[in-house]
Amino acid sequence: MAGVNRRQAVLAGLGGITALPGWAANMPAVLSQAALLTPKALGAATLAVARAGDRLVAVGERGTVLLSDDHGVSWRQAQVPVQATLTAVCFTDARNGWAAGHLGAILRSMDGGASWHKQLDGVQAAELVKQAAERSSDASAMAQAQRLVEEGADKPFFDLEFIDAQRGFAVGAYNLMFATTDGGKSWTALGPRLPNPKSLHLYGVRARGRTLVIAGEQGLLLRSTDGGANFSAPASPYKGSFFGLLQTRGGALVAYGLRGTAYRSTDEGLHWDKLDTGLPMAIGAGMALPNGGFVLVSQAGDALVGGADGPALRRIPAREAVPVSGAVLAADGSLVLASLRGMRRVELPAS
Repeated sequence: MAGVNRRQAVLAGLGGITALPGWAANMPAVLSQAALLTPKALGAATLAVARAGDRLVAVGERGTVLLSDDHGVSWRQAQVPVQATLTAVCFTDARNGWAAGHLGAILRSMDGGASWHKQLDGVQAAELVKQAAERSSDASAMAQAQRLVEEGADKPFFDLEFIDAQRGFAVGAYNLMFATTDGGKSWTALGPRLPNPKSLHLYGVRARGRTLVIAGEQGLLLRSTDGGANFSAPASPYKGSFFGLLQTRGGALVAYGLRGTAYRSTDEGLHWDKLDTGLPMAIGAGMALPNGGFVLVSQAGDALVGGADGPALRRIPAREAVPVSGAVLAADGSLVLASLRGMRRVELPAS
C-alpha cells in the first residue's frame, strides 16, 4: 500500500487513510504474487499474532506469515499466495485459520498456518458491496458502493472474528464489513446495513452468541443482537478512535485506543465504564487471559493486566520500547508481541 503510512492504516489512521488513485477495477499485482521467502522476514514488521493450538502464527508486511512451535522463541516463514500486508489473523482450532489485510485480502489456512489460499480480494469485495447496496435500494449506499468499485482493491481489512470454522466476520476501512457462514467460501457484505453514515473505519469486532459488537474511528460503537441482521449505534463514551476490541472469557468487552484510552462493558456493549490506564500513549493491542482477565499493550510496549472482576490495572513496564500492534498468550504462559520491529517474547510475572 505504497504512499500510506502503515501505522495509520493498521493502528487507526491517526491522520486518516487516503484512497490510492488509478487502480480502478484492475487487480494489483501483489494479490497474485506469492510472498517472498527470505531470512529478512524474521525481522519484518508484524501486525497481529494468534494461537493455532500450541503453535503461534504471526502476520505482517508484504504477506509475511511466521510460525513458531516453541512459544515464540524461534520463527520460520510460511508459504503465502499474496504480497499484500496482512493486519489480522485468527484460528478456531489448531488447523483452521484466516488472515486478512490490505487490498481487501482474506486468506484461509487448513494446516495450522503452514500454507494459505486466497478467499477474497478488494475487487471482489467491492462488487459484493455494490450488490448489497442495490438490494437495499438506498441511494446513498449505492453511490458509495459505486465509488468503491471505481477505486478498486485499495481498502484494508483490520480485524477478523470467527465463532467457529464456518461462521466469521471481517471489518475494515470505510465501513467494510463482511460475513461468512461457510468458512469463507462465500462472503456477504454487511456494510450497507450499518448505521455508519460517515463510513468511519471499523477497527475491531467481537462476537458472543448472536451478539456482535464493533469499535472504530471517532469513538464509533455498533451492536447487533441477531447475528448481524440488524445493527444499532449505542451512545459512545469517547470521541477519539478505538483501535481494537477484546472480549474476556466471562464476556466483558474492552475497547482501547488513542492516548491510553480504554473502556469496559459488562452488558454486551450497551454501556461502558472508563478504565484508568495511566498511559499517555495509544494502546495498540489487547487479548483475553484464561483466568477471565485481560492484557492491554501500549504502542511503546508497556503491558497492563486487568482482572476478571475489578477495573484495576497492573502495569508491567516495557523492557524495550517497541511499537506493538498485536499480542497473544503462548501455551507456556509467555506474552508474545507482534511489533513493527518483529516478534517479541515477554515473561509475565506471577500475580
